[in-house]
Amino acid sequence: VDNRTYNRLLRGLRWQGERGFAILIGRWKALRRTTISPRRIGDIVTAALHLTHFEYKYLTGSC
Repeated sequence: VDNRTYNRLLRGLRWQGERGFAILIGRWKALRRTTISPRRIGDIVTAALHLTHFEYKYLTGSC
């Protein structure tokens, strides 16, 4: 029972991450095929996420 509950919770979180990644990849062509170092890709993905949130009006006026 505990293992089933754990797997159900994990599945519930995983789809959100996969959906978010699909939105970012679909929206930002620069993220589709990148050869940048793994250290710098985090900053680029963070910026793309903030811009996407701003675009979808998820953020308030203050950034």
